Amino acid sequence: MNFLLVISGLILLILGGNWLLKSAVALSLKLDIPKIIIGMTVVSFATSAPELIVSINAALNGASDLALGNVIGSNITNLGLVLGITLLLGGMEVQKSFYTTDWPIMMIASALLYFSLAGDSVITQYEGIIFFSFLIIFLIFLLRFQKTAVVDELPEDDEPLPLYKIVLFLVLGGLGLWGGSELLIKGATTLAKDFGVTDRVIAVTVVSIGTSVPELAASVIAIIKKEKAISLGNLIGSNIFNILAVLGITSMITPITLVDERLLTGDIFWMLGISFIILPLVFIPKGYRLNWKDGCFLLMAYFVFIYNTL
Repeated sequence: MNFLLVISGLILLILGGNWLLKSAVALSLKLDIPKIIIGMTVVSFATSAPELIVSINAALNGASDLALGNVIGSNITNLGLVLGITLLLGGMEVQKSFYTTDWPIMMIASALLYFSLAGDSVITQYEGIIFFSFLIIFLIFLLRFQKTAVVDELPEDDEPLPLYKIVLFLVLGGLGLWGGSELLIKGATTLAKDFGVTDRVIAVTVVSIGTSVPELAASVIAIIKKEKAISLGNLIGSNIFNILAVLGITSMITPITLVDERLLTGDIFWMLGISFIILPLVFIPKGYRLNWKDGCFLLMAYFVFIYNTL
């Protein structure tokens, strides 16, 4: 029964996120907002909505480890599982912005998360404001200096919709995200107790894979359609948003307290390690490209992480 709650919650989260994204992009087009702004704000926040809703709901319900584990696990899943599978299906050219902007910002955000927890095991409201402010600065920088990278993040099939459909998708998306997060958290926390494991284990495995499904689906569909595969920049951007937006906004609403120390002594180092290793993989043996061998390495690292977690 609890497993069904988790699966139902994940399905509702995926559908809700998709409906929210569809309505948000259509609304932006209707209001004639430039595509650059849509890519930076609307699309980025809509695709991070499942992680955001789950984390806020978990933190408010006293399950802080679900909120933290969801973000740390999602970041590992994005680069280990999603990028790994994508590279097995086809190589990937890497843009110059990867090492000039995307990767350094991701590492800075990851380090911010580590040091905010290492001191007192709490992400306070003040630290949440710092996280979110850093995100705003990053977005302003992107808008001024890397407009093409932002436009690339737009969905290929964006289309104008009548107002009633925009409102309908907006309502359905909001309800889907709220209902999905309720079911997921209830099922996940009870499942953890049933199997005698902690919220952390469920968060960094089941929940994080579930909230990363949209990125995985987008990657596979893009390759099947022989369109531009999801870029490394998009996955790194998702990781940046997970830390700065999801944990930033969540901790501004309610402080996030670390309960299971293994998130700080183990999981976060896996996140830092997989994030860091992407840089040498891009340049060795040939610069600005990732291939199936890199995909095998990332998948192997991800499965070792899961094995150690369980």
